[in-house]
Amino acid sequence: MRIRKNDMVLVVSGNQKGKKGKVLKVFPKEKRIIVEGVRLIKRHSKPTQKNPKKKIIEKEAYINVSNVMVICSKCDTTTRVGIKTLEDGRKARVCKSCGEMILST
Repeated sequence: MRIRKNDMVLVVSGNQKGKKGKVLKVFPKEKRIIVEGVRLIKRHSKPTQKNPKKKIIEKEAYINVSNVMVICSKCDTTTRVGIKTLEDGRKARVCKSCGEMILST
């Protein structure tokens, strides 16, 4: 999976199409991610000793990795991510359109 935590992504398909956000959490085995401000769901919480009133909490839910594309910070467009081997043997993620390295913010 080539999407990492703190990447800026754009949702390209589904009900949330067109929304941008930062990746908060990545689940590689399930091929799912949680994106900030995308696919908000409501959960009801029971009253506890800490919070004596019951509440309805809004939080982000999973979204499939195939529904998002990474936004390149250099060319400011959505792009596919490639892998390039550097001279010292390390691997780096690169933008397929401009060739620059993609850095997580």
